[in-house]
Amino acid sequence: MLFRVNSYTLQMGRLIFYKAPHLCAYYLVEAGLKPTLIDGRTVALGSTCASTSLLQYEIDTPLTLLSALIGEKNAARSYLLCLNALEKLSKLVLKIGFNDFTEKHSFQFASYQKDKDLLNKEYAIRKRWNIDIELLNEKDILNTFKFKAPAGLLSKNGAQTDAYLLTHKILQYLIKKGIQVYDRTPIIEFHHSKNGVRLVTANNFNIKAKKVIYATGYESVNLINKNILKLKSTYVIASEQFSHANFWAYHNCMIWETAHPYLYLRTTNDTRIIIGGKDVDFYNATRRDNLLKSKKAVLERSFNQLFPEIQFKTEFSWCGTFSKTKDGLPYIGNYSNMQNSYIALGFGGNGITFSVISAEIIRDILLGKKNSDAALFKFNR
Repeated sequence: MLFRVNSYTLQMGRLIFYKAPHLCAYYLVEAGLKPTLIDGRTVALGSTCASTSLLQYEIDTPLTLLSALIGEKNAARSYLLCLNALEKLSKLVLKIGFNDFTEKHSFQFASYQKDKDLLNKEYAIRKRWNIDIELLNEKDILNTFKFKAPAGLLSKNGAQTDAYLLTHKILQYLIKKGIQVYDRTPIIEFHHSKNGVRLVTANNFNIKAKKVIYATGYESVNLINKNILKLKSTYVIASEQFSHANFWAYHNCMIWETAHPYLYLRTTNDTRIIIGGKDVDFYNATRRDNLLKSKKAVLERSFNQLFPEIQFKTEFSWCGTFSKTKDGLPYIGNYSNMQNSYIALGFGGNGITFSVISAEIIRDILLGKKNSDAALFKFNR
């Protein structure tokens, strides 16, 4: 059951979430805490329902380039945390009885000849950190995937899911544990003090709590320094259902490329193909939406260049906004001038795996435990 805040001051006690970060709440509940979740929209109808739900340990910034930014040890640790997050997600879905989660191989191909060297270096550094990866040459790719590319990396560690259904499954699990979830309750004022936090809803009602966790995604630009992120618009199309389920190698593994913005492909359990990418800088929602028709055509053309033998017909198309950071990593933890609050912002293409990392870090902070990985994702890094 979901609730809506009505006309009174709501005393939430110790801890509330704004924007209902379900994964983080799950981890806190499993640790014995009892948070309350508040979402400004109908649950999961923001960025969640637009997600294509490719779950990868690879961060948008390649490991070789991330190493140049933050050092190889820290960069490798970031990748290994994402790898561990996939394993933890696979256990989580079993525990809550969620079926729409499938482990998948992931294949990244070199979009251009010049990218071959990048993938060679990427292969070497990942092997150095004992990440299971295979380097494919042009002949391998042609024989396996039936399209040409100079080189590619094949990973056994990936997964895909339905983010919308997963969100609701986790929330139903939490509600059975006694957790309250309030949806369609936008917050317009945030008052932080040494004694706690007071939030004011759009209907001018008050919510008071000892601690608040914000997981507002790209809408966090209203709370934090806008210079730490860049807004992007992304586009997605989904095909009509096919009469068969086998499209390409390795049980329809996820496919993506080295180009920026990159194209990515996945299949669904109901025999569709989803294609996304061709991102552009975000200016406003109207301009983003007006590009959907032309971006749909570009995505269809890109797919046909890879797989001309597959007759792709678009049935659904949509677009959304997401955020990127300079290093491709999330921001997690305390933010200056916001007492008694924590922020969990899984920017980039790894929002779901980053959410697991956020959950563990914030859980440890609240329990008074030291988390050695927290410094990787702090705001003043």
